[in-house]
Amino acid sequence: MYSREETQRLKREFWVSFAEKYSRKWILYDTKIKDFSFKFFVDNRKAQVLIDIEHRNDEKRLQYFEKIEALKGILEEEFVKDLVFEKEFYLENGKTISRIWVEKLDVSVSNRKYWDEIFDFFNEKMHALEMFYLEYDAFIKDIE
Repeated sequence: MYSREETQRLKREFWVSFAEKYSRKWILYDTKIKDFSFKFFVDNRKAQVLIDIEHRNDEKRLQYFEKIEALKGILEEEFVKDLVFEKEFYLENGKTISRIWVEKLDVSVSNRKYWDEIFDFFNEKMHALEMFYLEYDAFIKDIE
């Protein structure tokens, strides 16, 4: 078991190593849609690539989610398979968001032997989600 400082150091080293292996600018928060972002997540059980829709206005949040859900067939056939669509996802802080994600199980940020596997997963899945978004962003953004 690592101390809190060792865990923080290891996570920092993980992200620096990822950035060195795949040195490119990711879209992440630069979607031009308020509270609509792409995220990486990793812990000691799984790695995930996510689309989080966190708009404070539930109606708008659901509209964005439903836009992507309407494209689900194309998204899964041409870009990323095995996506999970969750219209109502509850964060630990009690906030309700909409989330779409893909995950890789049985990997760990604390074990360097998994790092390359996680890095490759992150790169492949995030790149595919970004390509989907760039192709369909006008449709996704067009809500009333």
